[in-house]
Amino acid sequence: MIIITGGAGFIGSAMLWELNRHGLNDVLIVDDLGLASEGKWLNLRGLRYADFVHKDDLPVLLQHNQLPDIEAIIHMGAISSTTEQDAGLLMRNNYEYSKLLASWCADKGVRFIYASSAATFGDGSAGYTDGTEPLDRLRPLNMYGYSKHLFDCWAHRNGILDKAAGLKFYNVYGPNEYHKEDMTSVVFKAFNQIREHGTVKLFRSHHPDFADGEQMRDFVYVKDCTRIMHWLLETPAAAGLFNVGTGQARSFKDLVTATFDALEQPVNIEFIDMPETIREKYQYYTCADCGNLRQAGFTEPMTSLEDGVRDYVRNHLNTASPHLENRRSTE
Repeated sequence: MIIITGGAGFIGSAMLWELNRHGLNDVLIVDDLGLASEGKWLNLRGLRYADFVHKDDLPVLLQHNQLPDIEAIIHMGAISSTTEQDAGLLMRNNYEYSKLLASWCADKGVRFIYASSAATFGDGSAGYTDGTEPLDRLRPLNMYGYSKHLFDCWAHRNGILDKAAGLKFYNVYGPNEYHKEDMTSVVFKAFNQIREHGTVKLFRSHHPDFADGEQMRDFVYVKDCTRIMHWLLETPAAAGLFNVGTGQARSFKDLVTATFDALEQPVNIEFIDMPETIREKYQYYTCADCGNLRQAGFTEPMTSLEDGVRDYVRNHLNTASPHLENRRSTE
């Protein structure tokens, strides 16, 4: 059996879809579904899995050996809001819970794959190289990034990363993100703004080196993320910290233009001021150095921004059933 924590969330449910595509259905989903009205449960509706456990119950089940033989834990569960202000909550969920699972896997010899974040790199002044060597130099800009960084450091100090794989996800977009509200991708927000108003609002730049709309990110399609994670499942020798991005920075203007093009609509962008509350902690540029992943043996090409946005918009957002499901499709 494979455990996916955060299995009803964005990347977690996409990973369940990926496993189903490979005929793997013996999966335990661990999550907190919250309110039905929030729609998180819809991410699971069209997928196959063996059982569901609330996240608070998993530690006890593991401690008392009350689960079938576990092949791997894919730990995607976390508070992923970059604006979360409850530091204690972030530490309990993103640090302490991760330590518990990682320690159990190390003790049992179980494969452990977990979500770190590109937010650990802070303003990028220490570069975007993955691996453990830069850890001491990184200074995250928010508490979310710090909680992820703290676990990376702990995992390194305690030898966890000798056999486990930590994934520093960059700006992930794609189907099954719909429950994330303010934390949804710019593609999803742009799609809805185009449908409703025919225009998209983007933040003005408040940095002299970047023009409006030219703030840059490494935007990575969620289906690429799950391909990498499935490869890591089948390649247990690949261990350490890995960037998960395309290796190419693209502007928000590029991203929005691709969304307009996918909808066959003329480009119409309006620039608005960035809220002062986030200006000092805003990343103007991120770009994944994927050298560690390539060196470990992952050779598949990444989906281009235009192709990823087109697939997301036309095969998911602009359909009656936007969630990932087990169905015949153009995937």
